[in-house]
Amino acid sequence: MSQFDSIRPFYDAEVNAAIREIVDDPMLDAMMQFTFPEDLGRSWKDRMKHTHSLRDFQINFIYPAVKKVLEMSSEGLTLGGFEQLEPNTAYLFISNHRDIILDTSLMNSCLFENGLVMTTSAVGDNLIKKPFIHILSRLNRNFAIRRGLSGRALLESSLLASQFIHKSLLRENRSVWTAQREGRTKDGNDLTQKGVLKMLTLAERGSYAFGFFEKIQLVPVSISYEYDPTDSLKIPELIAKSKEEIYVKGENEDFITLLRGILGSKKRIHIQVNKILTEEVRQLKKEDLTQNEKLSKLGELIDQQIWKGYKLWPSNYIAYDLLHQKSQFTSQYTPAEKASFEKRISQKVNQTNLLEVRNFLQMYAHPVVNQLGL
Repeated sequence: MSQFDSIRPFYDAEVNAAIREIVDDPMLDAMMQFTFPEDLGRSWKDRMKHTHSLRDFQINFIYPAVKKVLEMSSEGLTLGGFEQLEPNTAYLFISNHRDIILDTSLMNSCLFENGLVMTTSAVGDNLIKKPFIHILSRLNRNFAIRRGLSGRALLESSLLASQFIHKSLLRENRSVWTAQREGRTKDGNDLTQKGVLKMLTLAERGSYAFGFFEKIQLVPVSISYEYDPTDSLKIPELIAKSKEEIYVKGENEDFITLLRGILGSKKRIHIQVNKILTEEVRQLKKEDLTQNEKLSKLGELIDQQIWKGYKLWPSNYIAYDLLHQKSQFTSQYTPAEKASFEKRISQKVNQTNLLEVRNFLQMYAHPVVNQLGL
């Protein structure tokens, strides 16, 4: 038993046996029919049975699936900043988080296309409870973050995740992707949780835990979807939060959100790799601050980079103007784009419920607010 067996991806030696566990699953069949619609003889199945490494599985099956998702549900993906990354180099990517599956899948597709090290990626264990999804997640080099813990169990789980991340970055030269917060940002206001940064330092030995960030290359990443296919699904939770009520997820809510995120219309997408924060971390080391204060400062630096890296779409500017009842950004969108977005609002939320409308608009307007704040 390895100490990481409860959270880690499969080892290459385990890949073929894992594939054979799911190769006849109807969900995998549907996924591959979507990915390879011309493959009427299902030759993918034979190729999959002869796959023996995570990289081969990702490149030959996950990557084509992501390309098909982009083709069928978006108007294209654009990139920025990848030219500053070096081949054969491990990075810790801290990203804003919009979509359960696509954020990491798109990032890895971009890294692969640019000849860079693909990531092992954090995923909440609440999302991979179904056996098929759990196996598929481990084949896609995800590692699990346990959710819903408190007290000692939370500390032990966080330490284990931190140790796995340290091992990946510093011993295996494997890049790591993690969201800047626990779970997706529902309201569009991307803020780094200090708890995430503290978790990353737990495995650092000695009294100077912040030293972990001096050993790695930390890269904030901004992902911008023109339309969020799960926008209306987020509204009930946002309303509960605004009323200071506890929100209880419905049965299969995460799975429904996962499917909607993959298949729903996203229009245009942009991924921006922002500045590598090496110099900023060195500067923080020199400042006379406690470790908690340094983590807070680092969180602010990550936020600023993510906000700066947003690609602001017409949907963001329209939402801002509608929310504030202004015409400040009319140069950034056409009347047709505004009409299309207003139609989306009418289809997604009850327009007589001002709280629903406001939450929907804030979701799209927050990136504009944050970028203006810079």
